[in-house]
Amino acid sequence: MKKLLFTIVGVALFNLFAFAQKIEKQAPQGFDQARTGISMGKLDTIRYESKTVGATRKALVYTPPGYNKKTKYPVFYLLHGIGGDEKEWLNGGKPQVILDNLFAEGKIKPMIVVMPNGRAMKDDRAVGNIFDRDKVEAFATFEKDLLNDLIPYIEKTYPALTDRENRAIAGLSMGGGQSLNFGLGNLDKFAWVGGFSSAPNTKRPEELVPNPAETKKQLKLLWISCGDNDGLITFSKRTHDYLYKNDVPHVYYIEPGVHDFKVWKNGLYMFSQFLFKPVDVASLPQYTVLGTPATSNVRNAKYPQILPDNRVVFRMKAPDAQKVQIDLGKKYDMVRDTGGFWTLTTDTISRGFHYYSLLIDGVAVADPASETFYGMGRMASGIEIPYKDGDFYALKDVPHGDIRIKRYLSKATNSWREMYVYTPPGYDQSSIKYPVLYLLHGGGEDQRGWATQGRTDLILDNLIAESKAKPMIIVMLDGNMGGAGGLAGFNENVLRAFENELKLGAIPFVESNFRAETDAKNRALAGLSMGGLQTLYAGIKNTNLFAHLGVFSSGWFANNTTLSGPQYEFMKNNASTINTNLKHLWISMGGQADIAYNNCKVMMAKFDELGVKYQYSEYAGGHTWPVWRHDLFMFAQVLFK
Repeated sequence: MKKLLFTIVGVALFNLFAFAQKIEKQAPQGFDQARTGISMGKLDTIRYESKTVGATRKALVYTPPGYNKKTKYPVFYLLHGIGGDEKEWLNGGKPQVILDNLFAEGKIKPMIVVMPNGRAMKDDRAVGNIFDRDKVEAFATFEKDLLNDLIPYIEKTYPALTDRENRAIAGLSMGGGQSLNFGLGNLDKFAWVGGFSSAPNTKRPEELVPNPAETKKQLKLLWISCGDNDGLITFSKRTHDYLYKNDVPHVYYIEPGVHDFKVWKNGLYMFSQFLFKPVDVASLPQYTVLGTPATSNVRNAKYPQILPDNRVVFRMKAPDAQKVQIDLGKKYDMVRDTGGFWTLTTDTISRGFHYYSLLIDGVAVADPASETFYGMGRMASGIEIPYKDGDFYALKDVPHGDIRIKRYLSKATNSWREMYVYTPPGYDQSSIKYPVLYLLHGGGEDQRGWATQGRTDLILDNLIAESKAKPMIIVMLDGNMGGAGGLAGFNENVLRAFENELKLGAIPFVESNFRAETDAKNRALAGLSMGGLQTLYAGIKNTNLFAHLGVFSSGWFANNTTLSGPQYEFMKNNASTINTNLKHLWISMGGQADIAYNNCKVMMAKFDELGVKYQYSEYAGGHTWPVWRHDLFMFAQVLFK
């Protein structure tokens, strides 16, 4: 008996897991075609008295196969678009056929489906100018008609379950906006909410979901879908972006298509299968056909696409190539189809900016569909992965500073060099002098890195707007001083050359051409990786020039005492002066995944031994721009105060 029970339980668990892993992402062919030999539901036209409108109104009601008045059913309210009425779904979408077929396959629960006229006015016909103000306003008025007149009528006339967990609402276009507005605005009435190609009547997400934590508790399912070539997709995306940022579970479903019934029928097919059943929240990001084009793509490029769970889909055409890979830190093999297109879907990629390359028959090249960035010692592609806590570098409606490109003849190198300079909001209108942060890039990058990959201007604009950082000038220098390059060519002579460039070239130019404070307490120096070593070398030796130092993902090489030994000896002999002069020696690291982690830990232990004071911050993410953006965000808040 025990053995039999064990077998039954094992089979049941196997079936459960197998079912959980099978995710249907799109309606199959023939899903909307009437079939023979299956039970069918019934469609009726009903009339109800609307006190809201002051008229008798009509709706279509679908009752499922095997409908029995002695059985209680959940109810799904299905809304039309701005140019339709209660028959739009019937005429364009065959909802009764789709639902019958799903029921026959055991994919949906028996439910009553109500298709009302969402234009709540006495003459509710879709005639004349459907965009007239009174007709558009009638779609908003429908909320009262729905809640106060239609729902009570349905629940009095039909054997309907009357709790919120057995009530759903969804719609197309204008009806999608209504569904999101009414459903999310009345979570005491609806637990299942869907918007298919939602129109501009959709409220701003901050209005739809003013309390994300409470919405998360009450919702059973929130579904947002749209065709990738629908001009209204921005309204769906802004809602998705807000929900993603605020950790509200939902489906963001993008499919090939425009603003038409092909998309909406598929939306009904997919959405209805979730209704009135347990929902596996963890699987929701997988329910999509397409992703969202990365913001780092060149204009109008559809790929790479980012899926809701931050996996990335790459697609490119190279019919003559024998092997194509994506190098995104990890190498992925692409697969070619008969048309010469190569595709792949990556693992989930961590948040923020990442370099990547195409490897075509072994040659690393930039993706023509992506913006390019100078990194890894060459022009490379880059991809920006959404980050729900990346608000600190988001473009916001706040006063903005400027980034200026300046070329100067350096007295240190007797050559023309270039710097990028951030000036804070209001710089040109003011007459005051500003403190200055000199900010250095890493190896294989240049002065463009902090301005583009680093989002320096947006980080500072947002901090200054919130009074979290003092207005400051930020000078993004080119730290490349020639030589062999790489670790083998990195020695004290190269570090000394940069120190001279800083003291004889960059600082004099900045203080002659910008309204910059010129004392140590108003100067800071910071850098990442290679720039962190330059900061350690030039900053520690010149605490009479800099009162604030920031060392990001860096540290003296633990296995190169030829380089580090003299630095530690200098610090040993000058520890008291260093501690007195420096207000901040701020050291940060991207956690144990950071390639500089061990060097940094060894260095800090040496600082402790020497009695050199510092502050340490750690932010997981490895040796990457997401970490360094956060480093700047944190470091800027302690400067010049």
